[in-house]
Amino acid sequence: MEAVRELVKPRIVAMVLVTTAIGFFLGGRGFSEWLLLALTLLGTGMAAGGAAALNNYLERDTDARMPRTRNRVLPSGKIDPMMALSLGIVLVLAGVSLLAWLVNLLAAFLVLLTAFLYVLVYTPLKRLTWWNTPVGAIPGALPPMVGWAAAANELTAGAWILFAILFIWQHPHFYAIAWMYREDYRMAGFKMLSVVDPTGRRVFRQAVCYSFALIPVSMLLTGLGVTGSFYMVGAIFAGAGLMVAAVMFWNLGTIGAARRVLLASVLYLPVLLALIVADAGAAQ
Repeated sequence: MEAVRELVKPRIVAMVLVTTAIGFFLGGRGFSEWLLLALTLLGTGMAAGGAAALNNYLERDTDARMPRTRNRVLPSGKIDPMMALSLGIVLVLAGVSLLAWLVNLLAAFLVLLTAFLYVLVYTPLKRLTWWNTPVGAIPGALPPMVGWAAAANELTAGAWILFAILFIWQHPHFYAIAWMYREDYRMAGFKMLSVVDPTGRRVFRQAVCYSFALIPVSMLLTGLGVTGSFYMVGAIFAGAGLMVAAVMFWNLGTIGAARRVLLASVLYLPVLLALIVADAGAAQ
């Protein structure tokens, strides 16, 4: 059971569910429809776990080449690959079917699109081009839109702003990881930007540019009237903290500086989401 839990990447699924819930909260103006929220999270969580299992299946050989991943359940032989493949397919189909049947077709389509892009586009692109990171940020940014669609059965401007925030946020987060583990990625044959450009200049520049872009984009929620000044001030300070870490990363180019960007990005997202709930919730 522990091996199966590891296969579906519970930490990633947890983040997917949190951002889905935020989208549901804003799209439905609260959490009053508890049953609909529970069904949305159940279907989304099943599909996200299935996509993670399929990603593990497709990357089992490359995982075996990297020190930080060689002990995962498939490279270490704890789970049979065919079992992982079967479980992944079943979970994705079951999650999408549940959403289509009990929630709505738009939410089901977005979850299916997320799984498709993550498993069949982003995963193989890692071996072909450094553009895998921007492309992979698309499925990573779709969960709040799933929640919004589930609550409202449509996608309005607020849903797209949430998508943009998550899309931009992933870049400094994953560029920091790519720099920290660039030798692992090189050994695995992944065309990450830190491998394509070993000087790091493009990695540092991308991290800074996307960190800077987070500030004005996050403020669009206030401009739209979804959140107020409390959120706006908090978003500016949170974004400034991430941007400072990214600038230090550019100036120093060390593993330690990359870790600080990673830490700042890990702190940024829950802070921003908490600000959204606190501020938008107070206005309801």
